[in-house]
Amino acid sequence: MATSFSLFNFVVQDGNGVKGMVDILGISEVPEQYIQPPYERIDKENAHSHGLPPIDLSKLDGPDHDQVVNQIAAAAETLGFFQVVNHGVPVELLESLKAAAHEFFGQPPEKKAVYLKGVSPSPLVKYGTSFVPDKEKALEWKDYLSMAYTGDVEALQHWPNQCKNVALEYLRSSINMVRKLLQALLEKLEVKLDDSEIDALIGSKMVNMNFYPACPSPDLTVGVGRHSDMGTLTVLLQDGIGGLYVKVEDNLEIPDQWVEIPPIPGALVINIGDTLQILSNGRYRSAEHRVRTTSKEARVSIPIFTMPKPAEKIAPLPELVKRDGTVAHYREFVFQEYMNNFFGNAHEGKKSLDFAAMPST
Repeated sequence: MATSFSLFNFVVQDGNGVKGMVDILGISEVPEQYIQPPYERIDKENAHSHGLPPIDLSKLDGPDHDQVVNQIAAAAETLGFFQVVNHGVPVELLESLKAAAHEFFGQPPEKKAVYLKGVSPSPLVKYGTSFVPDKEKALEWKDYLSMAYTGDVEALQHWPNQCKNVALEYLRSSINMVRKLLQALLEKLEVKLDDSEIDALIGSKMVNMNFYPACPSPDLTVGVGRHSDMGTLTVLLQDGIGGLYVKVEDNLEIPDQWVEIPPIPGALVINIGDTLQILSNGRYRSAEHRVRTTSKEARVSIPIFTMPKPAEKIAPLPELVKRDGTVAHYREFVFQEYMNNFFGNAHEGKKSLDFAAMPST
C-alpha cells in the first residue's frame, strides 16, 4: 500500500480522486486517511427514515396556496429539509443529469485533472475531492465537479462538454422554482421583497456533481461530513441509491438523532441554507446534513446552490426584527466574508454560523 504522503498526492494533488484510488489501486480496505472517528460515523441500522410525503408545488398556484405555503414553512422551521414534486423540472432531464455525471467521472483521471484547482482553464470550473483536504482530520469519500454560473455564454464555453448542456438546462428550469419557494417563505414571514431584492439573495448560482465510489467499508467513512449549506436555498437531485441524512435538532429524548431522506422518483430535495436562517433571524433553520457511502455501487448527487451575490450585505430582515420585537441574533456582514470563512475550514456541523452570530455582551 502507498505511504500516507504518496497516497494523499495520488488522490488529491494528482487528480485521481477517490474513484482513481479505487480503480487503479484496487483497494479492498479503507485507507487510514479516510477512516472517520467513531463519533462521525453514520449508523445506518439505527437511523430512521423521513416519512413525510413530498410537497406538491403545482398547488402553489391554486386554491391550496396557503396550505402549501404552510407546509413549506413548517419544514423550514423544523428539519430544514423537504422534498418537492411537480416542480417544473422535467423528469427526463433529471435522468439525463445522472447519466452525464457518471459520464464525466467515468473519464480517465488525466481528462478530469485538467480542471483541478490552480490549473483549470476557467475559474468557473473546479474538479476535486473531499472538501478541504489539507485541513480535514479524515478525508471524505467523494469526488466532485463544481460549475459556477455567470451566464449562459460562459457556461457553454467553459463547463465540461460531458455535462454542460444538461447542467445548464437543470439550472434554468430550477430557478423559477427557487424563486417561488423563497417568495412562499417570505410570505409566511409577512415580509415583502421586490424582484431585485430576491435576485440579490439568489444572485450567485453553482451546479455541483458529486460522485461517491463504492466503498469496501461504508461504516468507517462518510461521503460528506456534517455541515449546513452557506447559501439561501439548495436544490438537490438524488439518485435511487440514497444516503442523505439530516440531523433532528428538537428531539431531546434522542440527542443527535439523524433521519435519512429517502430518494423519491422524480422528486427534488430542498434544504434551507445558513443565509436564510440569518435572514429569518433563526425562525427558519439551515439543515445540518451528511452523506453515507455504500458498498454496492457508486452513486451520484447533483445540487444547485443559490447564494447571495458576494458583495451583498446580509443580516436579519429589519422589518421582521422590528415587528416581532426581538433582538437580532446575527450581525450584518458582507457575504464574501462568509464564503471565505466557510471554504477556509473543514466541515464541522453548523459551526460556520458562529461567524455571523451576534457577539455576547
